[in-house]
Amino acid sequence: MVGHSADSNSKIRIGQIGTEHGHASGKIKAIRNQPETYELVGVVESDAARRKQLSNNNAFREVSWLSEKELFKVKGLQAVAIETDLPDLVATAHRCIDAGFHIHLDKPGGDSFSEYKRLLKKAEASQRIVQMGYMLRYNRAFQFMYKAVREGWLGNIMEIDCMMGKLADERIRKDIGRFPGGGMFELGGHVIDSIVHMLWKPISVTPFTNRTQADGVADNQVAVLDFKQAIVTVRINHMDPNGFPRRRFQIAGDKGAIEIQQLESGNMTLYLNQAHGRYQKGEQQVALGKDGRYDGEFLDLAQVMRVEKKLNWTYQHDLITHEALLKASGMPVS
Repeated sequence: MVGHSADSNSKIRIGQIGTEHGHASGKIKAIRNQPETYELVGVVESDAARRKQLSNNNAFREVSWLSEKELFKVKGLQAVAIETDLPDLVATAHRCIDAGFHIHLDKPGGDSFSEYKRLLKKAEASQRIVQMGYMLRYNRAFQFMYKAVREGWLGNIMEIDCMMGKLADERIRKDIGRFPGGGMFELGGHVIDSIVHMLWKPISVTPFTNRTQADGVADNQVAVLDFKQAIVTVRINHMDPNGFPRRRFQIAGDKGAIEIQQLESGNMTLYLNQAHGRYQKGEQQVALGKDGRYDGEFLDLAQVMRVEKKLNWTYQHDLITHEALLKASGMPVS
């Protein structure tokens, strides 16, 4: 029987299911970067050729390869990171919750709103943690922004404008082309998660989609999210050769603003109508630095499992985020 909490004096026994997700190797690295906190008991990958290929990948070097059945039988297993190919994420999550484990579930939460909702209800009823793999939650600049909004530094939020782009190669286009939501469905959740965290549920979500190539993939998209006082735009462009370095998140209120660019740099421009703490009135550059891309996720998961804190993202938050993502992607909410 898996307990809800973990002993702060012992390592958390964790496994990973899947290696196909784009974040899979990064998540393994993050777990292995915290050996004082986690014991990685094994990785599930049923494809023998894939296992052989990954044997030369430093992230997976010398891991124990297990079947899912073997993983679930590991004595003392408490948590599972789910890093399968996207279509298999939610079904795998259901099996993990049914088996009694806490989960780190990579994004997005599948193309079926009802199945994702059923998963979250099941997890909440059994007091199992579902930590979604939206990495920006733990970025230092985003943590700073959340605090500034929460404490009223920016006043009433009027606008957010954000963008995540990249130039998708043939493999990525094939992957995102499996879903009508295309690139927005792949990447949009990262920023929509933060938008919902600060502004809660949008009144409406309006998607705009271009399919610029003969393959018909949704690759140049914008969504407009309407809130009571704020209008938010989310742009996802998979045809932008300069998309990654230009990724940004800008938020403005009637008392201040923050511009984060490049998105994961930990650097921002802060505008304040009045001083707050060590930050002065006016425009200033803030450089917070950055940690490992996924390290904060697993640090936080351990603290929540050890009942040292609560997860700041509730089941309801995750459901609202996923509904908004599906609408932003032009996909049905059913």
